[in-house]
Amino acid sequence: MEAAARLARLRREAAEYYRGHRVPERMEEALNALFPLCPEDLYGELANYLSKFSKAPVICRLVGRKVFDGVGQPTLEVEIYCTVKNYEKRICSTVMATHSQIPENALPETIEADEKERNDSYFDPVIFMPLPSVNTLQARWKEKRKLKSKKKKDKREKKNKRKKKQQKSLLPLLCAIQPQHLSQKREEKKVLVEVKPIPPAERAEPVPCGSLAIGGTSLAIAKAGATILHVPLYLHTALLKHSQKSPKEMTLPLPMVTLLNCEKSSPTKLKLVKEVMLIPPVELSFKQGIERVLNIQKEMTRLLECPGKTAPALKGISRLGCLTTGYDSLEQLLLQMQIACKNIGLELGTDMYLALNCAAHELMDYGKEKYEILTGTFKSPDEMVAMYVEMINKFPFIIALIDPLRKEDREQWSSICCALGSKCYLIAEDAATQISKLKTDQNINIAMCSGVVLKYINQTKVSDLIELTGILDGQRHITILGSPDGESSDESLVDLAVGLGARFLKLGGLSRGERVAKYNRLLAIEEELAANGALR
Repeated sequence: MEAAARLARLRREAAEYYRGHRVPERMEEALNALFPLCPEDLYGELANYLSKFSKAPVICRLVGRKVFDGVGQPTLEVEIYCTVKNYEKRICSTVMATHSQIPENALPETIEADEKERNDSYFDPVIFMPLPSVNTLQARWKEKRKLKSKKKKDKREKKNKRKKKQQKSLLPLLCAIQPQHLSQKREEKKVLVEVKPIPPAERAEPVPCGSLAIGGTSLAIAKAGATILHVPLYLHTALLKHSQKSPKEMTLPLPMVTLLNCEKSSPTKLKLVKEVMLIPPVELSFKQGIERVLNIQKEMTRLLECPGKTAPALKGISRLGCLTTGYDSLEQLLLQMQIACKNIGLELGTDMYLALNCAAHELMDYGKEKYEILTGTFKSPDEMVAMYVEMINKFPFIIALIDPLRKEDREQWSSICCALGSKCYLIAEDAATQISKLKTDQNINIAMCSGVVLKYINQTKVSDLIELTGILDGQRHITILGSPDGESSDESLVDLAVGLGARFLKLGGLSRGERVAKYNRLLAIEEELAANGALR
């Protein structure tokens, strides 16, 4: 009798429990909806139907693991585990890329210090703890974004009020100054500018211990959100940037494909150019553009493998996935590029364009206070501006210059942008400040430039990139997402570039697996967007 009574009580409790969760109603709804379809896998369809009533997944565990990047440097992999339908499930992982700011000709002690800093960046442990659901994290991020935008608006309004007050107070003083005094002051200032030494190099921002854990966790959470919502990461990123408004059309970034790496430490004379990049015309699809780049690469390889008396020789494949060589002059380099294109029926300036990474911060001789553009040939910052103007006028197929000057030469950045801003893109990569400073200052710390190369490295977060690209869009600067020197096999950078609406994507060459994987990902995204009618 007791067993029967206990069984009856359990049945009543079970019935109340299921009624409380509306299980009978929902089962009836599911069966009524599925009966006309007569699915082959009835229980599978029932599981799919009822899964929408389950609780949102909750991040239950983060795992950090030491792995190696594409050049054998230690880096961090972050795995995310969620509680999904009462079970722990591995959702995704991400591998961070490593980046070094050390130039090729750095001293051994500088290289050693950089290696120690990079080792410290991944050594701090990842925190293992239960976290809120992905939906809750996204809601908190939106609230935080709203508060930030309100604070910025209030700050701008206060700043404008202060400016107006200052202008009113200075107006009587300005009116009282005689014109000749002003002209005298201008002459004095001009004399001072001429004798002023070059600004010293700014110190690189130190990499905090455990910084890779910050960047890796942020990216892994973004990937987990996309996986749980059953959308690709590029669409999830676009939704986050545009406050959950799904874009009707999306544009792919133009690839900047590195063809040549001209080593500055090589015995050849040319120091001015570090990378030569190919940019396909906008009217081509990404697939057509990459095929054209590969044809040029094959022809350049053939020319470099059979060098003449004055032509350079191929030295191998660099860590950037491109051909390594050296030249004695800029004209020699560009002439060979023109020959390679002509041999396969293409013309520079029509069928393909060039971008040059000058990496000017590596050219400065601080003893002479001048840039060494060729072995033994030095130019002042002002002379560099004049040289670039002459170069672009002579070779109009060069449509982008990356780091033509150091970031400290702000006056010359203004001059070169005034002279060439309408003819080519003038882009800051190492010449831009760190992402943390960009966010704080809300400017690119340079008087003028066309755009900035952003890299997902160290403590960079996905929310940082979303915020920064919004700032750059508002200032009419273009965004270039760049791949660091120590690239990993993770393809997330491509999805971020598409979702953020980057103008260019700088991934390196087409000869290393970890870099080619990203180009393949862009091919897949192009195909997917075209199939959905969402490719602009």
